[in-house]
Amino acid sequence: MFKKLVGIEPLELISSANKKLESFTETLILHQDQPSGVAEIVKRIGDADGVLLSHRSSLGREVLEQCPTIKYIGMCCSLYAPESANVDILYANSKGITVKGVRDYGDEGVVEYVISELVRCLHGIGKRSDGTPRQSWSGIPREITGLKAGIVGLGKSGGMVADALRFFGAEISYFARSEKEDAKAKGYRFLPLKQLLSENEVVITCLNKNTVLLHDAEFKHLGNRKILFNTGLSPSWDTEPFEKWLNGDNVLYCDTLGALGDERFLKNPNVTCLQVSTGRTQQAFRRLSEKVLANLTAYTKML
Repeated sequence: MFKKLVGIEPLELISSANKKLESFTETLILHQDQPSGVAEIVKRIGDADGVLLSHRSSLGREVLEQCPTIKYIGMCCSLYAPESANVDILYANSKGITVKGVRDYGDEGVVEYVISELVRCLHGIGKRSDGTPRQSWSGIPREITGLKAGIVGLGKSGGMVADALRFFGAEISYFARSEKEDAKAKGYRFLPLKQLLSENEVVITCLNKNTVLLHDAEFKHLGNRKILFNTGLSPSWDTEPFEKWLNGDNVLYCDTLGALGDERFLKNPNVTCLQVSTGRTQQAFRRLSEKVLANLTAYTKML
């Protein structure tokens, strides 16, 4: 059990989960507003041995150095790799601090978003970002059936997007660090990135935060008259070649401004950006809560 467990900001956990946090600690403090900066974060942590945070704040070395009592950090947000985390995990681990995060709790909503927007694009449903009626992508409404779709990054969410597209009849190919046997068994083709970009009409990048794979050469292979989705938390491209490609006869779909990278692109009629995370659903908050509590349970059992 913790002596003091502090949530330094709103955690987006369901109410029953917040109640269950009390069972892990002698003292529970949950802040309901964002800290103003490093000094405020340090003040909120105080002498706590357990800290909880979401994706909105960071626990870097300068914070951890001033909070020597911390033994556990619970990330109530996605953790894929230390390099993309909002906690200095390597420094924390060097000081004996356990850091636990979660993953794969909001993927279902992202899959639904990709299918929804792709159908609207192919059928010409709704309006473009400039308010003009959207025309069907091929001049006549099309189905997903027979569509060539390439997935860049076949992790959990990328795999779910691929499976959903295949259900609707798309031909799937993918690029990843290595060929995956389960994908091969489903009939998905493993291709080099440049070949995937050239051969597919629709490309969906499903990459970890701060992972950039689309540079000038890649956009040249992607070519014109293409549909690009980015489901990651940050742009999967270099800005200059992306902007040049975007001004051709191409379209981009992403849900958040973080995925788009620069708000000036919001004015581009070829961009459709919802400016809201499609993974933030009622069910996702429940899955997030369950995984945060599971991490705490596993940790306290080791004490």
